[in-house]
Amino acid sequence: MKFYYQITPAIIGVAIAIVQPQAVMALSAGEVNNIAKQITVLIQSKKPKYGSGVIIKKDGNTYTVLTAAHVVEVKDNYEIVTADGKTYAVNYSSVKQLPGVDLAVVEFSSNQNYNVAKIGNSDSSSEGTTAYVAGYPAPTFAINQSIYTFSNGTITANASKPLRDGYALVYSNNTSEGMSGGAVLNEKGELIGVHGRADLDTKQTKTGFNLGIPINTFLRMSAQVGVDTGISAPNTPVATAPKAGDFLIQAVDKYNKGDFQGAITDFTQGIKINPNSAELYIGRGNARYTLGDNQGAIADYNTALKINPNYAIAYNNRGIARSALGDKQGAIADYNTALKINPNYAIAYLNLGVDHSALGDKQGAIADYNTALKINPNYAEAYYSRGNARSALGDKQGAIADYNTALKINPKYTDAYLNRGLARYTLGDKQGAIADYNTALKINPKYTDAYLNRGLARYTLGDKQGAIADYNTALKINPNYALAYLNLGVARLDLGDKQGAIADYNTALKINPNYAEAYIGRGNARSDLGDYKGAIADYTSALKINPNDAQAYNNRGIARYYKLGDQQGAIADYNLALKINPKYAVAYDNLGFVYHDQGNIERAIKNWESAISLDQKLAEPLMALAVVLYTKGEKEQAITKAQQALSIDKQYADLGFLKKNNWSDRLIADTQKFLEIPEMRSFLGQANSR
Repeated sequence: MKFYYQITPAIIGVAIAIVQPQAVMALSAGEVNNIAKQITVLIQSKKPKYGSGVIIKKDGNTYTVLTAAHVVEVKDNYEIVTADGKTYAVNYSSVKQLPGVDLAVVEFSSNQNYNVAKIGNSDSSSEGTTAYVAGYPAPTFAINQSIYTFSNGTITANASKPLRDGYALVYSNNTSEGMSGGAVLNEKGELIGVHGRADLDTKQTKTGFNLGIPINTFLRMSAQVGVDTGISAPNTPVATAPKAGDFLIQAVDKYNKGDFQGAITDFTQGIKINPNSAELYIGRGNARYTLGDNQGAIADYNTALKINPNYAIAYNNRGIARSALGDKQGAIADYNTALKINPNYAIAYLNLGVDHSALGDKQGAIADYNTALKINPNYAEAYYSRGNARSALGDKQGAIADYNTALKINPKYTDAYLNRGLARYTLGDKQGAIADYNTALKINPKYTDAYLNRGLARYTLGDKQGAIADYNTALKINPNYALAYLNLGVARLDLGDKQGAIADYNTALKINPNYAEAYIGRGNARSDLGDYKGAIADYTSALKINPNDAQAYNNRGIARYYKLGDQQGAIADYNLALKINPKYAVAYDNLGFVYHDQGNIERAIKNWESAISLDQKLAEPLMALAVVLYTKGEKEQAITKAQQALSIDKQYADLGFLKKNNWSDRLIADTQKFLEIPEMRSFLGQANSR
């Protein structure tokens, strides 16, 4: 599940000095947009690299553009595209970066008349006031060119103590890569800041915390780069006691850097100053959730909803925490409430789909993902999740198509590579699967699931040593990865290392005492070592954990019959296996052998025929049936079935192999006679010469 955090405005009610005292009425969002569109420019290079900027000065035919320094930090051939679509080359020697802050100015020349931003007073943009952000997002899979974008939101914090690089403004607007350097405007259409950091944390998860540098920071430093906008910055505010917003921005910074405990401390300090800030509770709830404190997170979201009952994000995030605690229905109720408040909340549709899928409603989940994609066609996580639902419904090709789209949007989406590899593996494309796992590991060398799945693909291709190497690597990264120990045991058992396999299964069971598959694996290894009572004990333990495990019944039946002579116990186990899985061909095959040994030939034939009807590539019942039919005088049928069996697996003409596979002495003797008839000798001679 993907957890997205978005912070909406807090009303803290702190105001500072006003630089421009004239009364100005607030403009509508449309009016501010018209202003923003004329002053916002696209900055692009041929690498390609995309950013935004805002025109702040005109001197003759020379225009000065303010942007984020990281947009133009690399020397390159930049171009500026203005609102009328005209393109102007940037002389890189005109680029001037302001020291210590993420701001820079660039110039371009034009005889066209472009609007210049009206400079506002960022000190007066307090928490809870309106903020607009304009810019040009980078092209995406769904939109292949940079298109001017304008979004509204509110100021969440205007810190008196900025972060490193000058960031002090926090706002709730939706922003995207490429909008760095774009204008942050107030409700009067005045420039109050420069956008620089989108709401993505270190895991590329949206946090809702967008950061910008106040325009007053630029005004106070503009002389250092020789830019005079004609506007003087107000005096630097006198330092006072920290505000709630100061703690908020520090908490945001720590959260984005992965210091969740530190973020909780700062959010809590902010709450002490302003206990009516829903955003501070949301932020602390997010950090608590990330640390696994789901109950603590829910308590914070509850408080946020008491403060603001129409807070869609609080409902969404509470739903995620409830889902983590297993309360899927409660989570779905929260997502639906969030969607009533905000019907275009794509993230809530995604989460709704995840929980519908978890409850088994795959079609409902696909419908949710489809709606999320209608709202946001560039939503990689929705494609990925729809791929998972399609895969679970057996539509592997549809799943691969969705994973492909997710990877076009986000080429570093390791989970999409992993699941595309799994779909390819299921379709028989083992090499394609390995290629996907390799790519995932190139992006994230510590991705244990990719090592595990690559190991399984290598094992299936016969590269057991390669598989063991992958499982061991996964275990170096995560020594408590029980599944890796299980697979390691399977590979070792195949290579004849029974004691090594048992050691692996023991470790898996130490990590997870309820791991039924590990009991079955250890039972198989013990059976191979002749410890049949130990094997039966393991199969029985597996069945206590999972009473519907047909394989455990089948294997216990084998141990009971072939090793301990308990015919009735074996028949009972095989029948239980078939009750659970009526299409379990191997259980029918085994039943056939018990009935044959009891002298009930017709019943043996019936069971082997059932096995063959379920799996026509199962050589053993074909060969056993051929031998019995020969003894009954049905020579032609016998020869036909034997040739089918031996075409699948020649080993069934090897009497030693049959002995090893627990065929009775009587059946082996009949097989020997059958194989000596001229037709079979001729067939085997031809087969061996191929």
